[in-house]
Amino acid sequence: MCRRVDVGLAEVVRPGTRLVVCCVQVRDPGNAGTVVRCADAFGADGVVLSTGSVELTNPKTVRASVGSLFHLPVAVGAGLAAVVEAAHVAGLQVLAADGSGDVELSELSRTGDLVRPTLWLFGNEAWGMPAEDRALADRVVRVPLFGAAESLNLATAAAVCLYATATAQHPG
Repeated sequence: MCRRVDVGLAEVVRPGTRLVVCCVQVRDPGNAGTVVRCADAFGADGVVLSTGSVELTNPKTVRASVGSLFHLPVAVGAGLAAVVEAAHVAGLQVLAADGSGDVELSELSRTGDLVRPTLWLFGNEAWGMPAEDRALADRVVRVPLFGAAESLNLATAAAVCLYATATAQHPG
């Protein structure tokens, strides 16, 4: 017997939270654990693994989180619409990361939009985020790529977006 490491959605997405991460149907345990670790490192208030995501207690997820899942609130199994609704009720803007986004991350940094309380949505490794899921977001954001790489790994994109948000929310 041991205590559960996951919490309810209301404990993660609530008034007063500044930064929350939602993995939308993320299936790779290494990616999920790395996103939890990055969320912790960049000061997020919590993480949600939506319905259809990998098990939080998968050994590879636990290993990749390097212990962050034991002290950062993580909710599992919530439907994406419920997560987005909870975020809006709590006063968070909802940003979805996607390579085809209509706004660049650097633009949100310049305009100060990343200072606002934010829920970030990160999609599946193989197919990204379906259009109906992206439509739930207030903005769809792309990380600009300057080299020949076609895209970023999910966890890498999450790290870039979370770092940009953390530096905006915690200047100096």
